[in-house]
Amino acid sequence: MSITQAMATTFKKELLLGAHDFDLSSGDAMKIALYLSTASLDATTTAYSTSGETTNTAGTAYTAGGATLTKVDPTTSGTTAYVDFADATWATASFTARGALIYNTAPNTTSISLTNPAIIVLDFGGDKTVSAGTFTVQFPTASATDAIIRIA
Repeated sequence: MSITQAMATTFKKELLLGAHDFDLSSGDAMKIALYLSTASLDATTTAYSTSGETTNTAGTAYTAGGATLTKVDPTTSGTTAYVDFADATWATASFTARGALIYNTAPNTTSISLTNPAIIVLDFGGDKTVSAGTFTVQFPTASATDAIIRIA
């Protein structure tokens, strides 16, 4: 099993079908779920799954499905469109995570039939462990060269 950072291939098609709305004020709800190294996530991942998902070793900071993300309104710079998210945090957490999946909890289902479709897989480059502390997924700067989702 492995986690490979990639934009989900199905997400690219779903964008063309109008299934995802990243508008800050009225768009879809996006979430981030954390995964162990035993998970199998890559560009072929189509939807959120609990298989290989992180669980708390102590406390209640992490729950199945992950955390709701706060979007940064989509914008453009030059010929690149991009969207990003505020950092995701879990306070008083005790768990290990190797990667994450960003997914849409409220897609336009007239365009697609998936529930909780995958958007992007994140690979942390190794296991990251927190013990009774704060676990943070820090997103890059919202810019045409750094944002987590860019279309050039």
